[in-house]
Amino acid sequence: MLSWYHRALASLGALVYGFPSEKLIVIGVTGTNGKSTTAYFIAKILDHAGYQTGLTSTAVFKIAGREWLNDKKMTMLGRFQSQRMLRDMVRAGCQYAVIETSSEGIAQHRHRGINYDVAVFTNLTPEHLETHGGFEPYKQAKGELFAWLTMKKRKAFLRHSGVRQRRTIESSTPKIIVVNADDEHAEYFLSFRADHKVMYTLRPANIGGEAGMGEIIAEEVKTTARGALFTVFGTPFTLALPGKHNVYNALAAIATVNALGVSLEQCAAGLKKITGVPGRMERIDEGQPFTVLVDYAPEVASMERLYETVRDIPHKRIIHVLGSCGGGRDRARRPVLGRLAGENADIVFVTNEDPYDDAPMEIINEVADGAAAAGKTDRENLFRMIDREQAIEQAIAAAQPDDLVLITGKGCEQAICVAGGKKIPWDDREVARRAINRIAGK
Repeated sequence: MLSWYHRALASLGALVYGFPSEKLIVIGVTGTNGKSTTAYFIAKILDHAGYQTGLTSTAVFKIAGREWLNDKKMTMLGRFQSQRMLRDMVRAGCQYAVIETSSEGIAQHRHRGINYDVAVFTNLTPEHLETHGGFEPYKQAKGELFAWLTMKKRKAFLRHSGVRQRRTIESSTPKIIVVNADDEHAEYFLSFRADHKVMYTLRPANIGGEAGMGEIIAEEVKTTARGALFTVFGTPFTLALPGKHNVYNALAAIATVNALGVSLEQCAAGLKKITGVPGRMERIDEGQPFTVLVDYAPEVASMERLYETVRDIPHKRIIHVLGSCGGGRDRARRPVLGRLAGENADIVFVTNEDPYDDAPMEIINEVADGAAAAGKTDRENLFRMIDREQAIEQAIAAAQPDDLVLITGKGCEQAICVAGGKKIPWDDREVARRAINRIAGK
């Protein structure tokens, strides 16, 4: 009964706002990790190619030339909010809408009022398993976006081709699937119907040469402390975000916009202009003699990738501030996150994140116990602190020249969610800046 209620709301929201997705080319990005960065890259490349774009993601909202941080504490907006945002994109003259589409949003049928043209899959690792009831239901929730793609009609559409003013009328806009060929679940997402399918990879052997399948292959990949270099069919790419995972995010964006008619040269120029993504490996630089990075990394696979990336960043010690979510979100990952921090960082501060209605200290202790099991000692190199601002300040106070301070779990989120549905205004990046300047006596 609840399912039908959610479906009805999705249809009603689209009706109230005049079915705005029918007037846009809509790109949905889903997967466990990299959704926000991939969606951001897609929007920025399209911007550079001369199109007006809209974007909704965990990190950022964007309508044409206006961009602001996501202040809703939701990856995928509710049905009426999504439709209102899409309508505003249409009114602002946008041709494209990029929507980070979460499994929870799909499970609640928020996607059903939207006619998607492109579905992008980044990767799949265990997350939200308690919410979905296991890994298979979680995977199938992601798959619903791809099934939905061709359940909605193709749009008779003014297709914007090339750059700037040139436009051609096409009988219909094709339905496109873009999939990470290096993910073990790629075959499942490629099994859905579409007019065109594109795979992207760092390992060409995974492509398999399927007839009619598009491909984007990264070669000559080199990652550094400040970014990455690679080529795609001879076109050189420069990326300002470090880590192999960001090469994958860039490839997903390249595969998507190239399938929509943007040249590889335009893709390279658009990506080169991006200096960073809010709250994603974001450097906080107030002139201090050590490095401070704020990153989202809320679950195990993303934290593993984070630690792989920071190995390329010169540092003496790593000081890590982290916590974990409450509200029924993957309790099993708490000690694992703690263990990863305990194994990789020299000093660990475990603190509050988003407890919702759970007991904050209970979450903290479960994470900290994982760090302790990895060899950390309380009040020596492991600290349990309920006050997140105090934890960040003490971590920064403990930093010495050439140390690396990691602050993870929230990225650029604008609130901490506590009991009773209350949201406390928050920004890890601003807290870190204040702490650096306060300690420096500025």
